Amino acid sequence: MSTALNPARIAGCLGLLVLGAVTGAAGWLVVDLWFPGGLLLGLLALFGLFLGGRLALGTGPGVGGAAAGWFLAYVVLSIPRPEGDFLLGSSGIGMYAYLLGGTVLAVMCATMRGPLQRPVSDARTAK
Repeated sequence: MSTALNPARIAGCLGLLVLGAVTGAAGWLVVDLWFPGGLLLGLLALFGLFLGGRLALGTGPGVGGAAAGWFLAYVVLSIPRPEGDFLLGSSGIGMYAYLLGGTVLAVMCATMRGPLQRPVSDARTAK
């Protein structure tokens, strides 16, 4: 199901891009501080963001905007500083679990069916 691009939908995607970057940066900091609880808290925040983007725009690009912002935060925070160190040290499995878990949540929210969409078996046949 394709929907037309209008200014409201584009503004929604850009807003979700910014929210994704903020949520991603906060999630990376929380995962680094409190490992087991911070990882769950960060993934829960990502799930809420991705699901909210899916429901707000009604299609997968809502999740795509939020996921792009989240990944952009990862890239920006992992660039080495001029002093030679990183803002976020990926010491341990927590950062990799956050990256993999966020990717799985984004794909899951982008590919799920909405409550108003008919199942494939109820689709009309072409004449």
